[in-house]
Amino acid sequence: MKTLDFDFYLPQHLIAQHPLPNRSESRLLEVNAIGQSIQDNYFRQIADHFEAGDVLVLNDTKVIKARLFGQKATGGQIEVMIDRVLSEHEAYAQIKSSRSPKAGSLLHLSGDYQSEVLGRHADMFHIRLLGNESWYDFLEQYGQLPLPPYIEHKADAADDTRYQTVFAKHAGAVAAPTAGLHFDEALLQALINKGVHVRYVTLHVGAGTFQPVKVDNIAEHHMHSEVYHLPEETISTILHARANGKRVTAVGTTSLRTLESAAHVGKLFAHHGDTNIFITPGFEFKLVDRLITNFHLPKSTLMMLVSAFGGYDLMRKAYAHAIDQSYRFFSYGDAMLITRLPSAKS
Repeated sequence: MKTLDFDFYLPQHLIAQHPLPNRSESRLLEVNAIGQSIQDNYFRQIADHFEAGDVLVLNDTKVIKARLFGQKATGGQIEVMIDRVLSEHEAYAQIKSSRSPKAGSLLHLSGDYQSEVLGRHADMFHIRLLGNESWYDFLEQYGQLPLPPYIEHKADAADDTRYQTVFAKHAGAVAAPTAGLHFDEALLQALINKGVHVRYVTLHVGAGTFQPVKVDNIAEHHMHSEVYHLPEETISTILHARANGKRVTAVGTTSLRTLESAAHVGKLFAHHGDTNIFITPGFEFKLVDRLITNFHLPKSTLMMLVSAFGGYDLMRKAYAHAIDQSYRFFSYGDAMLITRLPSAKS
């Protein structure tokens, strides 16, 4: 398929710039591939779609304040986006500057701290923070929350709270797992009270999630790699649920990619790993029955993923309906609940 097959026109005013006052007040578009149906609802009603014994899988990654500003030793201005913290003092990062810094050069960052460029790793720079402070402590003190490029205001105190899920636990992401932003504590407790098994995975969303697909033929696209952790409790709960005919719902494309990456490796087991899985129409889903997700950018890998999950033609209709009904798009926007065809199960 071609990248243009996943393009659509989105009016600018539908790109949500701020979250709603209450997380669960977002709208919910229900897309059911079994009945080829589309229905409007509200996210606060999501518990109505679950039965006791079903599994809800959330990504508990925590967004770090990954954006930094500074200067090269020559005085040129730079913007640094930390993509992955490798250790206390080393990280991969994107660096915007008039000229790319060379290995061995020093970068003067916020607070008069210095970082040394060690080299390149694919399209990232490998950098070391000089001094005793760790990257996580340094970013918390001097970094800025890395809001997506389509959000036009600078991150403020409200974003520090709302561009983070209520269950965020493990620091490392540079973008929020946005489908999880719709859940508040009361809604999660209502699901638990109903007998739904709420379980977690961790996938640290990288800056590459916003990178456009630059090739015409999607088969030639190379996905960015992200680190994930799949706990034993989550695996055992999913396998038990599936053995008893219950459904597995992934919250967000990150949770889905984590589960399906592990399933395609072979026998499921608790582990850390890296995934660059690229899900496009024709993909065989092995674990996930339903997906809760936001609305995605045109021509993006995530648009390709949901088209694989819900069906290309049905997703085109769903997005057209959402635009016609003025749903709010992208990170601070509304949500979808997509049920895929059971024939796609392994």
